Amino acid sequence: MTNGSMTKAELVEEVSRVSDLTKKHSEVIVDTVFKSIIDALHRGEKIELRGFGSFRLRKREPRKGRNPKTGDKVDVPPKKVPYFKPGKELKELINKEPAPAVSPAGGASIPPDVMAV
Repeated sequence: MTNGSMTKAELVEEVSRVSDLTKKHSEVIVDTVFKSIIDALHRGEKIELRGFGSFRLRKREPRKGRNPKTGDKVDVPPKKVPYFKPGKELKELINKEPAPAVSPAGGASIPPDVMAV
């Protein structure tokens, strides 16, 4: 990871490395997961990934806003925004001290309790 954030390309590379798939196949998998989440949210569905968290939509009511340049009041229309709520297991995993796990090949591996999503 660079600068403290993981990019999609880095995620694809990690999936490729852990799964022994090509980067192209890994990219298809990552894209399919993202598209499936987006499509389900677009249909108004909630996505629950046990041990990880859930995605859902929240509705924002219309409101009066202010143009920061001019100070004029503007109407902000209602909209839906995606919302992620982390699961209990994810919160616990993030807050515990990291123990470096090493795979037989010598690289870091993902703990089995993280993979059980």
